Amino acid sequence: MGVVKSTLGYLGLSSGGDETADGSPRRPSIRAEAGDAAAIGARLSFRGELSGEGDFRILGKFEGEINVTGRVLVGEGAEVDANISAAAIVIAGVVRGNLSAATRVEILPSGVLTGTLRTGSFAAADGASVKGEIWIERTPAPRATVEPDGPRVRA
Repeated sequence: MGVVKSTLGYLGLSSGGDETADGSPRRPSIRAEAGDAAAIGARLSFRGELSGEGDFRILGKFEGEINVTGRVLVGEGAEVDANISAAAIVIAGVVRGNLSAATRVEILPSGVLTGTLRTGSFAAADGASVKGEIWIERTPAPRATVEPDGPRVRA
């Protein structure tokens, strides 16, 4: 369970304590916080292309292309029809499209993904829905080779 807590903390989904007052586990939430990331609010919709550095949270509706250097966080109740390219993607809403994440894609219990996914690591919680292709692509480790003038690392 420690790995899950660490991952949620890394992805910015834990909010302080990991348990509620009655001792049951606290569900991660994806919500906009001031100065935290660019966001589309729950009652907003956007159609177009978005690119840039940093994280992007979607709580409403988005249609188009997303290309960011940080994380894309799709909140519960959000609807996204887009091709997404990011460092990491966390889905708690509905996403349709082609996704590419350099490090990790995580589908939370309320998340629904329909489309093609390429990533280095993938996790889907109990209750999550995934329909489509999943490609887990690990980056190859550099190979050491011995050449006449000494060892070299080839990437």
